[in-house]
Amino acid sequence: MSHVVVISGHPDLESSNTNTVILDELKQNISSLDVRRLDTLYPDYNIDIEAEQQALVKADVIILQFPFYWYSVPALMKKWIDDVFGYNFAYGSKGDKLQGKDFILSFTVGGPEESYDPLGYNHFSIEELMRPLQQTAYLAGMNYHKPVYTHRMVYISGVYNKLEEVQSRARQHASRLLSLVNDLTQEPSNIINKFVAQWFKAFDQLPKETEYFEKHIGSDFSMSMPEGKFSGAEGFRDWYAIATNVFKPNCDHDVEQIEVTSQGDQYTVELRVRLKAETYPDSDFEAQPINMLVNEVWQVSIDENSSVVIHDYQVMLVDHS
Repeated sequence: MSHVVVISGHPDLESSNTNTVILDELKQNISSLDVRRLDTLYPDYNIDIEAEQQALVKADVIILQFPFYWYSVPALMKKWIDDVFGYNFAYGSKGDKLQGKDFILSFTVGGPEESYDPLGYNHFSIEELMRPLQQTAYLAGMNYHKPVYTHRMVYISGVYNKLEEVQSRARQHASRLLSLVNDLTQEPSNIINKFVAQWFKAFDQLPKETEYFEKHIGSDFSMSMPEGKFSGAEGFRDWYAIATNVFKPNCDHDVEQIEVTSQGDQYTVELRVRLKAETYPDSDFEAQPINMLVNEVWQVSIDENSSVVIHDYQVMLVDHS
């Protein structure tokens, strides 16, 4: 089951007429959800970096929920980003902790849509003003999605908007946000695409233990590789032993193409993958680096916990140097 973490950046959430509505809708409709209210956790701006990083590590989907302040996030949320997205966590040589996670900006905008236009008084579109956060997601290796935002979300009694209209927009906003979250966490092709990335990321490290791989192998698992045919978990371990005696850790699998096709209650996954790796002196490659292009065809299913199970795994060599 996918886990969603929402970072609430409103500096005084109890006073909000819209962010509260959106968060309440999320709480009612997402079963595995952690809403982290920065205004109550850190009123003194003293961020518990370790606690926040651990919350993000557990997340599959990260949502920043906030009111749009001066073309950006509120000050407390900016402080949170600066502190939590640290070196060797979100970026740097070991900063891979957020890679592959889905990242969504969800925010409320006071001004009308027409004002965010070259001819309007705000001059720039919302998407242009979000570029720094978009690049933050890219640098951290997250999957950046089109932001969810709604205009005219300020209520001033007798002056600007009606409360019921603003809260109705907030519910519509929540509905769009929930639709995006459901698509990311329940749509089979999205689940499989993320799994493929995670599978190769794990394989690049060539860990000694095969536990991660074996938990995704079905009881009917079969494997056709250039080295031969292998069956079941024991067969996978035999092939993995061959691989770890040839390739050094820190390989690089680049998935150049991927196509997912439904086949009844299973899915066919067709991939083109380029492998770059260093090899051991006593292997057939005699310590020469390799650049190998392969076609792969997987037959997979998705279990009740939204976990991918591999039933058949075929690899065909296209070219290598």
